Amino acid sequence: MNQSLKIDPYGFREYDARWVFEKDINITGITSLGKGLGTQIIKHTKKENPRVIVGHDYRSYSEGIKNALIEGLVSTGCFIEDVGLSLSPMVYFAQFNLDGDALAMVTASHNENGWTGVKMGIKKGLTHAPDEMKELKDITLKKNFILGKGDQKEIKDFQEVYKKDLIYKNKINKKIRAVVACGNGTAGIFAPEILRGIGCEVIELDCTLDWTFPKYNPNPEDLKMLHAISKSVKENNADIGFGFDGDGDRVGVIDNDGNEIFSDKIGLLIARNLSAKHKNSKFIVDVKSTGLYTNDDILTKNNCQTIYWKTGHSHIKRKVHNEKALAGFEKSGHFFFNQPLGYGYDDGINSAIQVCHLLNDQNKKMSDLINKLPKTFQSPTMAPYCKDEEKYIVVENLVEQFEKFKKDNIKIDGQEIEEILTVNGIRFSFKDGSWGLIRASSNKPSLVIVTESPTSDNRKIKIFEFIDKILQETGKIGNYDQKI
Repeated sequence: MNQSLKIDPYGFREYDARWVFEKDINITGITSLGKGLGTQIIKHTKKENPRVIVGHDYRSYSEGIKNALIEGLVSTGCFIEDVGLSLSPMVYFAQFNLDGDALAMVTASHNENGWTGVKMGIKKGLTHAPDEMKELKDITLKKNFILGKGDQKEIKDFQEVYKKDLIYKNKINKKIRAVVACGNGTAGIFAPEILRGIGCEVIELDCTLDWTFPKYNPNPEDLKMLHAISKSVKENNADIGFGFDGDGDRVGVIDNDGNEIFSDKIGLLIARNLSAKHKNSKFIVDVKSTGLYTNDDILTKNNCQTIYWKTGHSHIKRKVHNEKALAGFEKSGHFFFNQPLGYGYDDGINSAIQVCHLLNDQNKKMSDLINKLPKTFQSPTMAPYCKDEEKYIVVENLVEQFEKFKKDNIKIDGQEIEEILTVNGIRFSFKDGSWGLIRASSNKPSLVIVTESPTSDNRKIKIFEFIDKILQETGKIGNYDQKI
């Protein structure tokens, strides 16, 4: 039966593609996306039969979607090497290991059930940037497809190749007791085994694969998931707790006292640790990250520079690559380690391993390491609903509004705005180091709000209340996913 084509243009996001399956895209639409991607890969690689590495996550419908995507890719002339049930970083690794020309990973990461999507890349270690996504959208929607004769084959047991690579390079001496939480997502068949392999004692939490996500979405920024890990760390007297997202490219961290640590603070600890061995390095962090990187004593002493850049795994990955930075850290839990530490892509399990190395090298408890950092009061990442077709215009207007606040010396909790960064939405900061951020989400119909203050918890809240008041006045904002 020929199904009529359904593909919502808004599914083409800044650096990947995501839709609610059946509602926004159907199987015919997925095959069309495969034709568009295959055409784009052939155009960029200038090869008639480029080799494309393909994998899928554990959602009930992901394998069927992958097969439809492969059908489209093969019709353009691509040779597919299917590594099967995967994490996104396993597919990134496979492109290096199998020397592939491009990759496509079928996943909606941590999005709720019903969502599907594809993460894709051509140049090794990088994923599509906004200009490549725009090109893919144009090719797909205009049906400017190349016709060719492709092929496909399964690569058996590649999970073992990926696991062994991480284990072999990362043995630790210290016995670290780690709670490993996977929210019933795909990381459950990878993370416990790999962390045991490097020498950790692992306590598993929700590591059985269950695509219904019975407790909560596997998302290390989700407070429910973080609270569950915290409880398990305390009950088991663990040294550390790790929470992995649905496709395994992000990690959340809980310290030995059960405290949730935002990933930007973990990034700062790792950057400090690395800066001693790698002086004069650059680090890239996203605009949602703590302001502590700017004037950090240890980074300054080791002549390291931090650059704040656009949120999004593709943006940070590319910036790490272009700046030849040693590492990049994103508040959502994507960490990127460049040569000599890694291939530049985000791998949540490798990030957890780097935290284990930190504990091994410093021989201190995580709580002691965190307590050495200057104290700041940080909000969680909050996402009020805002339509896809309106969110960027809302943010554009807010940039103008906040620039006027700065010019007119408007005070927020008694503070005037000292600096405005507009590389990604608007990040406004004050003399005391407090700041607020408003940006459009790259993969959902929502805005993203974060606030932080090194002065007081009350100031963090006052900055949020100011932002929220301005947002409500736009009339374009719906409910928040979570709020302080």
